[in-house]
Amino acid sequence: MKTTGNTILITGGGSGIGEALAQRFHDAGNTVIIAGRRLDALEAACAGRENMHAITLDVESAEGVAAFAAQVVERFPALNVLVNNAGIMRYERIDRARDLADAEATITTNLLGPIRLIDGLVDHLAAKGDGVIVNVTSGLAFVPLPGTPTYNATKAAIHSYTVALREMLRGRVEVIELAPPAVQTDLTPGQRTREGYQPLGEFADEVMALFAQTPTPEEVLVERVKPLRFAEVQGNLAQAMGNLMAVTRKMFEQLGL
Repeated sequence: MKTTGNTILITGGGSGIGEALAQRFHDAGNTVIIAGRRLDALEAACAGRENMHAITLDVESAEGVAAFAAQVVERFPALNVLVNNAGIMRYERIDRARDLADAEATITTNLLGPIRLIDGLVDHLAAKGDGVIVNVTSGLAFVPLPGTPTYNATKAAIHSYTVALREMLRGRVEVIELAPPAVQTDLTPGQRTREGYQPLGEFADEVMALFAQTPTPEEVLVERVKPLRFAEVQGNLAQAMGNLMAVTRKMFEQLGL
């Protein structure tokens, strides 16, 4: 993936990882379009930045995603990079019957959203000659956090989808997976200042350095995520699961779940 001269669409670009990467890609000389539900947040992320644009997107509607994809291609025919970053993460107790609304919303946003948007843009990206799809997953795709089971499952599914997509598009569209570790963002309550999580700026800088490598890695993995990504192959899965179960107990206690 070239690092400059692109037209890049980033979903979930109004905050957190999406905003940080959008601004760094913009600083590197790319036209950047950010999409999300809240126009005020998107416009704040774009403030003072020429060639950075905000468009609202509601991934809960299949028809809305299709219309959004058509709108983006019409407004920005040079679009050649899609970054599927939008996602939600909810703590859930799956050891008892519960309201499944959070689980269903997570599946819609984290799994159906990227699948729908890829479907809406894949023909356009394949025709560009330098098209790229970046799917943002998580270290929890490889070692699940017991307290966020549906989130983990959607990220594992997107990992698998990305592997298949890469093979199907090989030679036509470059397909990259970005798997973050725990990063200081507003993804969950209190996460922005949570001790032990990677600072957002540090994470974004490390990611940009990996994107600048030639060739770009098929999996963009900062150092902090590698213990999760390779836990099973290194024989550390049980220990990693134990650590994440301890995190779950602490979070359930703090949240009163």
